[in-house]
Parts: sequence; structure tokens; C-alpha cells
Amino acid sequence: MNILILGYGKMGKIISDIAESRGHTIVEKINIENQHLLKDLDPERIDVAIEFSQPDAAFENLSWAISKQIPVVSGTTGWLDRKSEIERMTLSKGSTFFYASNFSIGVNIFFKVNRYLAKLMNEQSDYRVSIEEIHHTEKKDAPSGTAITLAEDIINKIDRIRRWDLVQQVTENEHNIPIVSKRIDPAPGTHVITYHSEIDDLEIKHTAHSRKGFALGAVLVAEWIKDKKGVLSMNDFLSF
Repeated sequence: MNILILGYGKMGKIISDIAESRGHTIVEKINIENQHLLKDLDPERIDVAIEFSQPDAAFENLSWAISKQIPVVSGTTGWLDRKSEIERMTLSKGSTFFYASNFSIGVNIFFKVNRYLAKLMNEQSDYRVSIEEIHHTEKKDAPSGTAITLAEDIINKIDRIRRWDLVQQVTENEHNIPIVSKRIDPAPGTHVITYHSEIDDLEIKHTAHSRKGFALGAVLVAEWIKDKKGVLSMNDFLSF
């Protein structure tokens, strides 16, 4: 399979290495320094694009791939206020767009556990929920896309909770989820969800040991998505 890498930072390099180790060919590696090469690329040579760039570059990268009918897999966070535009463009062009805030198989199992736990906690009004996430200092957006996904899934399951807030330290609030974001090297990603009451605490946690799990998941999705159409997610890939 011929793969275009859009965003050749640390994640892009790991994705490229894993893709090549699995027998795929990297057509080009695009970053901010050589973005002009996009206009000369032949879309017929590209089976799928994998986009892990920066928040300010994601929309343009994705628009380019979708307009060229190139299936694109994206894991960039911090740009999601325009995600609905990309989804509409995908459907209007008859193209393919796959987005996940986290491609780790373990994290996506964690998402499912989080939704189930939140459903159980809907009737337990004595508990206050909070989220802490820890990433490396090069991560530009806060909270992480994974933390936002976790928070939104809780909001959808617990009737009394209305929104999440990015805070410096946890303060108890019945209707909001406080999210504390920490940037500590070399942490690739830790997410902790805590339900606190006067009687006890209930906590679930996921800790990534390296970026390889995220990168491998992105390559596996790229292999799966090649001949599919529409707006897709990890729920489709994992059949959750």
C-alpha cells in the first residue's frame, strides 16, 4: 500500500517506520518545510494518507486529501471546532475521513470502560467526577483530545453533568467535569478518571508507555480504511 504522511514530527516518524516494517511504501513525508510538494503529488499514486500534524495545519491537510479523493486517517487534536466542516466535505465529495482522538487499542477499550462506568454512576449523585491527563511538554493543546473524548462520553451518560472545564486544580462541582492538564517529560500519555465522595474514591486509569501503540493503531486503521467510504471512527474499526 502507498501511504502519504501528512505531518512528519515524532508521531509521523514512528508511523512511517511501522508502515515500512509492515511492507508499505511511503510516497512522501510532508511537514511545514515542504508543504509546497503537495501540489505536485499524483493522487493516483496514493492509497491512503495518515495525518498527524499540528492544530493550525490539520484543516488544510485534510481538505486537500478529501478534495483529491484520498482516504485520510487523522489523529491531530486541537482543531476540532472545524471537524463538522471536514465531515460535510467528505460526504459531499464521496470521499473517506477517519478521525480518532487516540488510536491505541488499549485507550479505546478504556473509552468503553469509561462509558460503562459513567452509566453506572448516573444514579450515584454523591460522587463528583474529575479527569487528570499528563503528556509530554511538546504537546501544544490542552486538554488532550483523549481527555475531551472521555469527558464528553461521561456527559452523555450522566444526566446531572453539563460540561467540562479546563482547570489548574480540581474543585468539586456537581454539574461540571474539571480537567487538569499536566505537561511533564517524557510522559507519552496518562489519563485518570476519579469519582470522589465523602465515603470513598473510585478511579480508572490508562497509562501509555510509548507512542508505538498510537502509531501502530493508525497504520492498522489505514490498512482497514483503504477501500471504504464516508465518515468513520474507532467504533467502526473495532465494532464497539
